[in-house]
Amino acid sequence: MTATLTPAAPRAVQKRPIGWEYPALAALLLGTAIAYLCNLSANGWANSFYSAAVQAGSRSWEAFFFGSSDAANSITVDKPPASLWLMELSVRMFGLNSWSILVPQVLLGVGAVALLWATVRKPFGPAAGLLAGLVLAVTPVATLMFRFNNPDALLVFLMVAAAWAMTNAIREGRTRWLVLTGVFIGFGFLTKQLQVLLVVPALALAYLVAGPPALGKRILQLFAAGAAMVVAAGWWLLAVELWPADSRPWIGGSHHNSILELTLGYNGLGRLNGNERGSVGPGGDLPAGGNGMWGSTGITRLFEPAQGGQIAWLIPAALVGLAAGILLRGKAARTDQRRAALILWGGWLVVTALVFSFMAGIFHQYYTVALAPAIAALVGASAVQMWRERHRPSVRCALALSVALTTATAWLLLSRSATFLPWLRWTVLILGILAALAILAPTPRGIAVVTALAAVLVGLAGPVAYSVQTLTSAHQGAIPSAGPNAGGMRGFGGGPGDGRRDDGTAMGQNRIPDGQDGGRRAAGTQPAPGGATGPANGGNLPDGGAPDGGMNADGPGAMGGLLGSSRPSDRVITLLKSDSETYTWAAATIGSNSAAGYQLATELPIMPVGGFNGSDPSPTLAQFQQYVAEGKIHYFITGGGNRSGESTSSAITTWVQENFTATEVDGVTLYDLTRQH
Repeated sequence: MTATLTPAAPRAVQKRPIGWEYPALAALLLGTAIAYLCNLSANGWANSFYSAAVQAGSRSWEAFFFGSSDAANSITVDKPPASLWLMELSVRMFGLNSWSILVPQVLLGVGAVALLWATVRKPFGPAAGLLAGLVLAVTPVATLMFRFNNPDALLVFLMVAAAWAMTNAIREGRTRWLVLTGVFIGFGFLTKQLQVLLVVPALALAYLVAGPPALGKRILQLFAAGAAMVVAAGWWLLAVELWPADSRPWIGGSHHNSILELTLGYNGLGRLNGNERGSVGPGGDLPAGGNGMWGSTGITRLFEPAQGGQIAWLIPAALVGLAAGILLRGKAARTDQRRAALILWGGWLVVTALVFSFMAGIFHQYYTVALAPAIAALVGASAVQMWRERHRPSVRCALALSVALTTATAWLLLSRSATFLPWLRWTVLILGILAALAILAPTPRGIAVVTALAAVLVGLAGPVAYSVQTLTSAHQGAIPSAGPNAGGMRGFGGGPGDGRRDDGTAMGQNRIPDGQDGGRRAAGTQPAPGGATGPANGGNLPDGGAPDGGMNADGPGAMGGLLGSSRPSDRVITLLKSDSETYTWAAATIGSNSAAGYQLATELPIMPVGGFNGSDPSPTLAQFQQYVAEGKIHYFITGGGNRSGESTSSAITTWVQENFTATEVDGVTLYDLTRQH
């Protein structure tokens, strides 16, 4: 290939929209919005850990600023609060419900598709931009996360925005675009901390190679972008670090109440080396071979069952397109925008994929949404670029190889879900083979167009099928997963991430159309926000469904657990609301997920002792005893979270049990902390 892929004469990039472009763009964006909004209420509270923080921030500006789990500001979530701010503003305007929390995520998804179109269109033209936007919109993990309230939706939007700004900088060479790039990365840091830095090497390299100014100025401009990034992220970090610790919430996920510790530890190096304090599981080195509780590490990790159906469909095509696209640029000028774009998106894909493949710490399949824009951009750009040069035999070979690898990948991924559209993998296989063979030979225009459409169908059939299944299913809990269950480690400790069968329905869940349950809703559950039938807090589903990964398939009214939220009954809710105005916290319980269900059901502050999994030393036993003595906490609810013998939460539980009388209400054990025995 290297011998025949000679430099191509540059084609003029489309400057003005052609007649069909804006109607096609409108159809793409409108279709994406409608699809993502479809069945949105089925997700209920989605990840109730974050929904509870949104509820808190909608009631307290202090909780809003710090990202507190409860409106009384006992502890924060284990991430910076930027992703919560949009949802909290929405809840302040429209009230607390599933739609007010999740619609901002949908809008971020539509915005990301629009920004990707604009970014890819600049160097490669309208067809490439539209194809890139379409690929992003139908990527299964993107379909999932742009309808979910984890931080990843805002993270991806800001990363695409940074690529858009850098593309403008490469074209114009103006410092303001680099500063804007740094601002987007900085706010990405306030969304999910160090993960956003995975795209920085690609952004910097693209400008260093192709920026119009002289080398010295390019370096200075990159320093300016770095300074903007530090300022955009650092103002909040500095404010939290300098704020008196006794007048702000504890920093969740840290053991010394430090945002810097959280940044560099649990959300930083711990993710790479596996030594995570505050993790949902034990830290430490992985066994030989890289197999741990987060799955095996290695170059094939992204193609394994847990991750493959989320993101892997077009990775081979993106890599082939990257290599062919770079070769096609040949000896083009240093400032060639197309080569710069390929460096940007290719660097994003390669760096992020390698980190995800070999990181030994916490890794969930939905993290792979960070790869989706790069894959989509490379597929859109390279497909159009190679199609225009298909008169060259070497380019036809590259195109055929891309289609063949895409066909093989789709066959592999679709074969893992035996009961999910079994005919589809055969259709893709046959169509892919025919398309690859047809590409190899020069053909008349009519046949070439049919071949191109067949190749697009081969590439998108699997992702679209998985996305449709995702749109029609409920996704709740801490570790969501798109598409049908394909086996592998889809959740904590190897359990199925959403508790779903091969066909995508929840295991143990009887799906009942809205309004047709005849009053047969499981005891202890409430209508989900937005009108969907399901638990009030977006936790476990009726009849034993466990969207949290099967870890916490608690019965109605149960506490929940490490990754599943609680499901309070009407009697428990009434009890917690009684005289609630006289207390700072209506109740305390171990772990943020257990607290989240009670907080969302009552809309009252519930203290999550120990933070996310009950392992953070907040509050201390002495602090908790002081709160009780001052009459600030009404009830203590047992169960949930990590209660290892040496933890602070365990000491608090023991002290409560030894000094107060237990009362059981609908299977929930409560202690009235105002009545000591």
